[in-house]
Amino acid sequence: MRGTFTITLAGQGWTFAADAGATVLAAAQQAGIRLPSSCRNGTCRTCLCRLERGAVHYTIAWPGVSLDEKREGYILPCVAVADTDLVIGAPAARKVP
Repeated sequence: MRGTFTITLAGQGWTFAADAGATVLAAAQQAGIRLPSSCRNGTCRTCLCRLERGAVHYTIAWPGVSLDEKREGYILPCVAVADTDLVIGAPAARKVP
């Protein structure tokens, strides 16, 4: 297992690194990218975005994503940890000045 993965935001073309064990949300914030978020524990769904390529695992047993949403590729970055390089669709992402 690698120590760092590259995450790309599909619509914006921005990339950032995620250390092994870091959530996608935390890695984005460390890179100066703001993804929508609120609860940070996988229940409110504010950060819901689409995983276009790659694989993640969750820091909690059952995040607030339905089976249909999981099949369609939706993830919750606040509790998702990269297992591979990722491409995600997060249209509301913004760079922090």
